[in-house]
Amino acid sequence: MPWQVAQDKSIFQSNNINVDLQWFDSYAESIKALATGKIDANCQTLADTISAIDSGADLVIVLTNDNSTGNDKIIVSNQIKSITELKGKKVAAEEGTVDHFMLVQALQKAGMSSKDIQFIPMETSKAAAAFVAGELDAISVFAPFTTTALKRPGSKELFSSKNFPGSISDHLVFNRKFVLANPEQVQAFVNSWFATLDYMTSGNNFKETDQIMAKRAGVSLAEYQNYKDGTKISSLAENIEAFKSGHDITFLSKSALETKKFLLESKLIKTDVDISKLLDDRFITAYSSKK
Repeated sequence: MPWQVAQDKSIFQSNNINVDLQWFDSYAESIKALATGKIDANCQTLADTISAIDSGADLVIVLTNDNSTGNDKIIVSNQIKSITELKGKKVAAEEGTVDHFMLVQALQKAGMSSKDIQFIPMETSKAAAAFVAGELDAISVFAPFTTTALKRPGSKELFSSKNFPGSISDHLVFNRKFVLANPEQVQAFVNSWFATLDYMTSGNNFKETDQIMAKRAGVSLAEYQNYKDGTKISSLAENIEAFKSGHDITFLSKSALETKKFLLESKLIKTDVDISKLLDDRFITAYSSKK
């Protein structure tokens, strides 16, 4: 949503870059659009990026936007009290996306697998609507569709990304061909992101920018503000640190290895994909050197 602030406040223009923001009702469609070259960059999770590489895409992560700390949720009907009670129940998620990934993680934590539930692959907005209509027992979705799902009487959050700190990180991901051909545009785009964060945190600008982002999300300001604790936006310093080598999942190189291992073991990807060239920190480093 901060990209909408960048557009509305002419931050792209001030960084001499022309950006055509595209918004997708289906998150999976945005991932597919990047993989097939219909768009040049996308905001998507680490797990979904590795899955796209497994399917043949050649992608580069140049920036960490944020970490989900509760905005991805497994929401259930009032009869269900625990993950184990999902056994045999109709559970939907957008197949192959991070919320499917989170559902598999939650099941494994309870000693279960997808075979123990009636898994129904469904686009996120449709899944939320079907859950509210009583057609499903549980769904795994991201905000703002969590708000839609919780309108079902008696429904509740059973599990969320806060139960897996650091495992659901969102990134600015480019098609590698675009990066090779247009490094100056990638730099301008990264510069625009940090300029946007600076604007959002200056003075009382948060009041205006929350309104912009709530409008873009199609929710009320109060609803949008409820999401704020569920996402930790990564600062420049946190980006610099995340791109270093390290031995826990706060470091992207380690997180990518652990995520790939999980996706392989869960059969969500088919090959041991090469992620050695996945991370490119030169753009955040260049921005940092000029601060």
